[in-house]
Amino acid sequence: MTRPSIANGLALRGLRGATTCCENSVEAIEVAVHELVTCLVERNALEADRIVSVTFSVTTDLDACFPAAIARRQQGWDGVALLDCQQMAVQGDLKRCIRLLAHVWLPAEQSPCHAYLGEASRLRPDRSGYN
Repeated sequence: MTRPSIANGLALRGLRGATTCCENSVEAIEVAVHELVTCLVERNALEADRIVSVTFSVTTDLDACFPAAIARRQQGWDGVALLDCQQMAVQGDLKRCIRLLAHVWLPAEQSPCHAYLGEASRLRPDRSGYN
């Protein structure tokens, strides 16, 4: 059965990812966001024009800067819809965690490769790292 999201050999897919920061600072958040975005782009062979939107959520202990503002610096991302929001506070959740959900066009036969880095690899050990 063909999915309605398939057009011109491309399928609209959701990519998930998460990472953690060593501290609540602009520099630490910049490093974490850059590493996470780079990992997802590389693992999925993404071109900027195939990225529809990215929503970042952060835990309440990260308020030094906006992850979307960092992602917007990526070459070609000026046309990507970016949004920041605060992650729901749940007792026992990871500290200093940045999560993302990206909507991207991938070749229909390509499976999405998600990325869970840093301490966030505990959330999905089956999808952690660059492998």
